[in-house]
Amino acid sequence: MAHSHDHAHDHDHAHDHDHDHDHDHDHDHDHDHHARAAGAGRERKLFVAFALTLVTLLAEAVGGYVAGSLALLADAGHMLVDAFALLFAWLGARMARRAADARRSYGYARVEVLVGYTNALAQFVLVSWIVVEAAARLFTPAPILSGVMLAVALAGLVVNALVLRMLHAHDEDDLNTASARLHVLGDLLGSLGAVAAALVIGWFGWLWADPLISVLVALLLVRSAWRLVARSAHILLEGAPSGVDEERVVAALERAAAPVCDVHHVHVWQLAGGSSVATLHARVRAGESADAALDAVRAVLRREFGIAHATIQLESEPCPPARCGHDHA
Repeated sequence: MAHSHDHAHDHDHAHDHDHDHDHDHDHDHDHDHHARAAGAGRERKLFVAFALTLVTLLAEAVGGYVAGSLALLADAGHMLVDAFALLFAWLGARMARRAADARRSYGYARVEVLVGYTNALAQFVLVSWIVVEAAARLFTPAPILSGVMLAVALAGLVVNALVLRMLHAHDEDDLNTASARLHVLGDLLGSLGAVAAALVIGWFGWLWADPLISVLVALLLVRSAWRLVARSAHILLEGAPSGVDEERVVAALERAAAPVCDVHHVHVWQLAGGSSVATLHARVRAGESADAALDAVRAVLRREFGIAHATIQLESEPCPPARCGHDHA
């Protein structure tokens, strides 16, 4: 008897995949085409942002050295890290558009999350360096050419504002571009701080304004960097999307998907920001067809949780603990 149940279960599970392929083929094709086009656009923007940042950091490094300004040198150092961050973000976006293969059956979308996580961590290293260097400058102020500092800082401010605007209209779930934008925002704040420091030094001769403003700008980045690290780490640890948990999914399916009952062994995670995946077991009610059960479950997952990809194991009898992977009544 147990053998016949397993056979029926395997038939339903295989049918699940066949039905899903036919039902969702057009939708997935259109979605993939749109995703590839959007990915190519992000890729171009990130490369242009990288090129502009590279040119600007060289100008600020030379200007900071000539003017003797820590604010400019800190911003140039910040932009050096950010240039690498934008380069890796570009590579991440390029990798994410690669199709799935035998080794990466889900594709390479998670590369963008990994890049975002790494870039956010780099911000903490940069902030530490700026704080240490600023402390030394506060105790031993050095002469600063405020005119040179102001001219270079203004040029950097214009370029950073242009790059930030270029990256502004990104999908909020795109953590790769979000991390790149965080770096550019830091560059913009650094340039703005350098402009303010140059004006204060030029008008009042307060040399301590240079390291102090450098520290204030660096600290502004900590909160945003922490939030990005936490969000990226949650995805890398297979955490459930915000507002989605097993209890909510079970309750929604048992309420709205009439052909099924006893939904269990639910797992929901994200491949990347905004791309959720689910697996679950569901028992089909007596007299209901497998097709009706699949359609109902997928409709609820899409409508209420935005989950477009789900692997559903249909059962005709209560699920034994050995098959579910945990005790289940």
